[in-house]
Amino acid sequence: MDDCILINENSQSALVVEGGAMRGIFAAGVLDAFLEADYRPFDFAIGVSAGSTNLIGYLAGNHGRSRQILMDHARRADFIDWRRYLRGGHFCDIGWLWHESYQDIPLSVDSYVENGIPLYAVTTSINTGEARYLKVTPENMHEVFPASCAIPVAYRGFPEVDGEPMTDGGLADSIPIIQAYQQGARNITVILSRPLGYRKIKGPAPKFIKQFFRDHARLFEAVLERGEKYNRALEFIEVPPEGCQVSVIAPPDNFPVKRFTQEAELLEEGYESGRARGWEFLRELPDQRDSLPSIE
Repeated sequence: MDDCILINENSQSALVVEGGAMRGIFAAGVLDAFLEADYRPFDFAIGVSAGSTNLIGYLAGNHGRSRQILMDHARRADFIDWRRYLRGGHFCDIGWLWHESYQDIPLSVDSYVENGIPLYAVTTSINTGEARYLKVTPENMHEVFPASCAIPVAYRGFPEVDGEPMTDGGLADSIPIIQAYQQGARNITVILSRPLGYRKIKGPAPKFIKQFFRDHARLFEAVLERGEKYNRALEFIEVPPEGCQVSVIAPPDNFPVKRFTQEAELLEEGYESGRARGWEFLRELPDQRDSLPSIE
């Protein structure tokens, strides 16, 4: 697993994108705004779960791809199905979603490679409960993305990457801004999937969660520590270290999309909210203000 953490002392600018399943429609809008403005100034990017799949579309230059997946494939019964879950199957079949959308909606993998901005997708090791930061390549992406997005309990099973079982990266590192800093970034842009001011409240794990993780003690520890790590990342965002500049793009307080929202009108509203906030962010940048096209 030598590619998990690659420290690059020369990297100064990073883009970090949180996951959140269907809440990822907000980041899809933000990143489409970035593509419309031809804004890709980053040295590397780190994404978690839906944040990682949003980022591959952005770094490949495929405007609208993530929106199309969330508005179409992610609303099909092949992806989300309560009845299948009650019969012992997946509630969210992330393996199907990744492979089917990859087949149906073109992803410019060559463009991703050529642009030279590496993407690191976060997964959580079943064996250690620790985060893995996997550099995405054409050779490993079909393993890495399903592993990063495999929501525990909702997805029955642990996808393997290089023979190591993994699960949703959000368990170990929901907002990998500290990792971006440790990789050398001092100018970090973060796209959140929840409004500013949100904090995770620490409480006892539900009994069904304990049962699901009964054979994975270290992974269960990660579940118990998740809220603390999440809030620590938010504290880093609010008060970054000296010499580090953090810019945040977050949904509004009335953001209508939840983790498993399926209503098309709410998802479209969430996308347009992200796109609008992406343009607001761009227009506040001193070196971009005069050169940007008009938003449609």
